Amino acid sequence: MNLILLTTTDFLTDDTVTLTDRRFQHISRVHQAQEGDTLRVGKLNGDLGNAVVTALTDTSVTLQVNFTQSPPPALPLTLIMALPRPKMLKRTLQSVTSMGVKQIYLINAYRVDKSYWSSPVLQEDSLREHLLLGLEQCIDTQLPDIHLRKRFKPFVEDELPAIAANTRALIAHPYDAAPCPAATDTPTTLAVGPEGGFIQYEVNKLKEAGLDAMHIGPRILRVENAVPVLLARLFPI
Repeated sequence: MNLILLTTTDFLTDDTVTLTDRRFQHISRVHQAQEGDTLRVGKLNGDLGNAVVTALTDTSVTLQVNFTQSPPPALPLTLIMALPRPKMLKRTLQSVTSMGVKQIYLINAYRVDKSYWSSPVLQEDSLREHLLLGLEQCIDTQLPDIHLRKRFKPFVEDELPAIAANTRALIAHPYDAAPCPAATDTPTTLAVGPEGGFIQYEVNKLKEAGLDAMHIGPRILRVENAVPVLLARLFPI
């Protein structure tokens, strides 16, 4: 935890918070903080700053906070990702959040197992937990938006063209595709398939929506590895 993330409900006054949950445990056991120590903090969807430990007990910590700077800029990317298996989804959400992605669409595809859509990982509280872990890792405060789309064709036909308009619109696809373009801060829409990739019908529909197929080389990577590699290749991170 490189950042202590605070929410509105944590505040006792405009500049004082008391924590009793896992953040307190981390401050106490990992940071081994003492009264007078300074910690890095951020307000969820707000600014970054520092906090001074003003009181510490066996069950709580009280901080006096001062926010002084804006969070890092978001990656100019809308990530469209076929829903991976739950364990992989957890890791991927934390990873892309730590890299600055703020718009994530989880969509259906032919090779997405139907049972994945019933996973507890897709519950709002669970998704939020993994996004928060990503923010704490990268010292950011801006919570990403996640959109769930269980029907492939209506999403691709009715929503995707508008999402992809006026962006560098790409499909990560290892076959019959152009090499990955050079890194740039250009607004980008990126579609990433499931394990085994999009089937040809899906690739064709994505192309009809304005996306172009590209690859990052001859090696086929797991989704949790492919997505960070793609972001590192597409943007000057």
